[in-house]
Amino acid sequence: MTAADPSDALGSKTIDTGLRLLEILRDHPDGLMISELAQVAGIHRNAVSRHLTALGNHRLVTRIGGRFTLGLGIVELNAAVQHRLRSAAVSALQGLADSCNATAFITVLDSGEDEAVVLTVVEPRASQFHAAYRAGTRHPATRGASGIAILAGRPPKPGERPAIAQARAAGYSVTSGELQSGAWGVAAPIVPAGRPAEASVGVVTIGRRDEEAIIPLVLTTATQIARLL
Repeated sequence: MTAADPSDALGSKTIDTGLRLLEILRDHPDGLMISELAQVAGIHRNAVSRHLTALGNHRLVTRIGGRFTLGLGIVELNAAVQHRLRSAAVSALQGLADSCNATAFITVLDSGEDEAVVLTVVEPRASQFHAAYRAGTRHPATRGASGIAILAGRPPKPGERPAIAQARAAGYSVTSGELQSGAWGVAAPIVPAGRPAEASVGVVTIGRRDEEAIIPLVLTTATQIARLL
């Protein structure tokens, strides 16, 4: 057996600290000064300054005046993840739409945890009548089956809507008429490798459908996509 290399632990700590700083900046969209960031992170400002320099070299943070915010590199990484999610999901999503004879879609979390955005929409190939849904549609994450499902795939938060806790216990969300009158939706969180959900997959129909038939199909598709990721 060989002794562990102390540099491995140091490297892991450095990466962890850098990610922690990015998470803090994510929660402060107006940016923070080095002293403020050091206080929130509980790290000496000199260490924060070194990490910000490294993160800035990769365009993950940017400086505006004396304040630091997330950089465009974050946007590019997010775009790459969303592209990967689309590519991985197309086949599974089409299968879901055809099996349920309903419009199927993937929704992602945006703007912290406030908004849900429809990423990809697939319509059933054999149906001539189905709900219309448009990619890019935004809605509050706390309303609609898709947003609730994403939040249900994340750790509980104080004061969260009871429907989110119910969906977390069930593993899926069912809503009716929350985003559009007459629309009925089922969605399940996509949870890759046990990480907090950033997306959900679901179907939407006009009028209520057989939950016992559709829910297992949605859950299976969520698992398939998570494995692909």
